[in-house]
Amino acid sequence: MSTTENAIASAEAHSAHNYHPLPVVVASAEGAWMTDVEGRRYLDMLAGYSALNFGHGNRRLIDAAKAQLERVTLTSRAFYHDRFAEFCTELAALCCMETVLPMNTGAEAVETAVKTARKWGYRVKGVPDGMAKIIVASDNFHGRTTTIVSFSTDPEARADFGPYTPGFEIVPYGDLTAMREAMTENTVAVLIEPIQGEAGVLVPPAGYLPGVRELTRERNVLFIADEIQSGLGRTGKTFALDHEGVVPDMYVLGKALGGGVVPVSAVVSSADVLGVFRPGEHGSTFGGNPLACAVALEVVAMLRTGEYQQRAAELGDHLHRELGLLTGGGAVEAVRGRGLWAGVDIAPALGTGREISEKLMEQGVLVKDTHGSTIRIAPPLVISKEDLDWGLDRLRTVLSA
Repeated sequence: MSTTENAIASAEAHSAHNYHPLPVVVASAEGAWMTDVEGRRYLDMLAGYSALNFGHGNRRLIDAAKAQLERVTLTSRAFYHDRFAEFCTELAALCCMETVLPMNTGAEAVETAVKTARKWGYRVKGVPDGMAKIIVASDNFHGRTTTIVSFSTDPEARADFGPYTPGFEIVPYGDLTAMREAMTENTVAVLIEPIQGEAGVLVPPAGYLPGVRELTRERNVLFIADEIQSGLGRTGKTFALDHEGVVPDMYVLGKALGGGVVPVSAVVSSADVLGVFRPGEHGSTFGGNPLACAVALEVVAMLRTGEYQQRAAELGDHLHRELGLLTGGGAVEAVRGRGLWAGVDIAPALGTGREISEKLMEQGVLVKDTHGSTIRIAPPLVISKEDLDWGLDRLRTVLSA
């Protein structure tokens, strides 16, 4: 057996099978490139589902982490530490908000947003106890906790994990009329992804997101934007909502906030909304720890320059032009997305998304499939145009084989 085969066999023997990885074993990485245990190099066109927006081993982020590692890494929130205030202040400013509640993973942040909305509904809006409703969209992906899969429409994420948490209404994504009809006096929030990533990088119809903002404001309902994948530069703006000039009541952030170094997530909102919490009602041992704050502070500083957003916009235009040329020839049925983020629907006759991903891996390009025949393309924002074109050439080769 090869080194790769040995590593995979060992992993399969001693780990739960909750993922179905491509058969590559990464040993090192830099920028947009990864090297496996055999010494083969691969172009990373997935970027950890946007967790690696700034590439592998980004020097600024690694240096920030190293410097903090020498000082203090964890205090728990039982004490203050000297990076916490700056992190909250700078992230709130980036979001044009007031208050930050830091957590670790994206799912934790979504759970925090759900708890916040319910508590706000009871204490501020006056919804009767236990009656709060949150509207979500079909085909959503917000995480995999028990509560979150309770409002998933994906059988793989939901099946066999009941009983499910009540309090959610599911409406079709992009359908403002259905959302309006679902709202009642007990609705406390709308929770949506501005672009649905796991569903295949689905962009809603023009005017939908401003319509959600207007409707929620009119009905005294919180607009919660899950920008865990779409935010922090991925789409060519700081947030995907920025493309339509929409500001929600609450951002849910994660993935890229940790710079691909440590898990960092956060809920960012107004002081009035997050002010519903009192000490002891919510928390996390590692949430807002010094190491996380140090790395996330550097991420915020990098985003404040606008360099990465501009790069994602320019390279994203190029990416979508090139992918658009692949449609109409029978191999690609549709391309969607924004910035350096695309969902590509492969003609079923050519193979499943998994099969195309495996063929691309053989060509030295790593992507990931979703929902049958769709592959997702989301390279690090630091990728060079030359490397991006190289990866697209490999895609053409696979599709024409």
